[in-house]
Amino acid sequence: MPSSSKKDDNISWWQPSLILFMRLSGWIGGPVIIALFVGKWLDDKYGTEPWLFLATVGLAFITSSIGITKEASNAIKKMAQDDKQKKPDSKEDK
Repeated sequence: MPSSSKKDDNISWWQPSLILFMRLSGWIGGPVIIALFVGKWLDDKYGTEPWLFLATVGLAFITSSIGITKEASNAIKKMAQDDKQKKPDSKEDK
């Protein structure tokens, strides 16, 4: 079984960026697409057009905002941690 450092060497420079892009895109598109269908269905079922549709889209916007914020925050922390591991501490060099 290959070690984790060997596994990291095989990752192209662009892969982490593409993965982050896909995750953030999922947080944008996923809740909104689901809200479109659920909101339309609820409006048809209860005859409340367009209020439940607008409510579900608003909820999707809030959900997307929270998800994007958490995902971006985790990515920034991971990048900072990776950067710290790659660079030696400047105090030790002096």
